[in-house]
Amino acid sequence: MPLRRALHFVFKIGNRNETIKFYREILGMKVLRHEEFEEGCKASCNGYPPTSPDENHLIKIRSYFLQMTGFILPHDNNKFFMCMDFKEGLSVHSKTAFANATKHNYPIQEQSDNCMTVQAPDGYKFLLVNEDGKDGAVTKVAIGVSSLANSLAYWHKLLGMTVFDLTDTKAVLGYDADKCKLELIQLEQPVDHATAFGRIAFSCPRHQLPAIERAVKEAGHPILTPLVSLDTPGKATVEVVILADPDGHEICFVGDEAFRELSQPDINGDQLLDKAMAEDKSDEWFKKRKKWQI
Repeated sequence: MPLRRALHFVFKIGNRNETIKFYREILGMKVLRHEEFEEGCKASCNGYPPTSPDENHLIKIRSYFLQMTGFILPHDNNKFFMCMDFKEGLSVHSKTAFANATKHNYPIQEQSDNCMTVQAPDGYKFLLVNEDGKDGAVTKVAIGVSSLANSLAYWHKLLGMTVFDLTDTKAVLGYDADKCKLELIQLEQPVDHATAFGRIAFSCPRHQLPAIERAVKEAGHPILTPLVSLDTPGKATVEVVILADPDGHEICFVGDEAFRELSQPDINGDQLLDKAMAEDKSDEWFKKRKKWQI
C-alpha cells in the first residue's frame, strides 16, 4: 500500500525517572519532543484513565520510536503485567546500545555472540543486536497473536501490509522493505493484554483515513475511536482513527500531512522532560484521588 509508514509504538510506563534513564543510558535515545497532559485526549491516545505525563521511528515520549504514557493502574512488584501480548518486544540494531548494556552492567536475560535481550524498568523486552541498522535502529516490533491466519487476513489483506517472511508460526510484515517491520508470533494460548498493552501507529495520506475506517467496519472488526480531529494548541490538527485487530492489539492511523508538521523535533525536549520530572507532583495528585501509582 503506497505512502503508508510506521510511526511509533506507545508504551505505558509507571516510573518516568527509571524509564528515561534506561532509554537514555542504555538505548542511547534522545528526547525529540516532550508534552505534559492533565488528561487523556479524545482519541484515548493516552489511555483510559487521566494521565500525567520521527520520522526516525518514535517509542512516543516522544523519543525516536517510543511514546511513553503514565497510567493509574494496580501494580504487582512495581511492574506492569505484560503476559503474552508484547511477546519478544523490539529489535534494536545498535552497536551503541549493545555496548551501553555491557558498560553499565545492565541485567541481561539472554545473550549470544551478537545479541542480547534486556528488559526495560516496566517489563518491556528489547533485543539488542550488535550492529547498526541500515535505516534506523528500531528494526522490528514483535507481538503475540492467537491465530496467525486470522491476523494475516487483517494486517495483510485488510490493512495492506506486505508479507516479507512467513513460516507456520511467524510472519514479518511492513509497508516498506527498509523500514521497521511488524512480526506476528503464533501463541499456543489466547492473547492476554493485561495492563501493559500498547498501540502501534502508522501514517497514511489523509484522504485514505475514511476508506480505512469503512473497510474495517465492513469486515466486522472493531473501531475503537471513529475518525476524529485532534487539536494540539499552537500546533497542527491531526486526524486519526483507532482500530483493533482480531486479538485486540490497538492500531492508530493518522493523516500523514499534519503529522509531519506536528512531529517536528523540539530542541528543548530534553530540558522540558527533566523540568517536568523535577516538578512532578503526581504523588499528591494520586493521593488526592485515592488512586494507585506505579
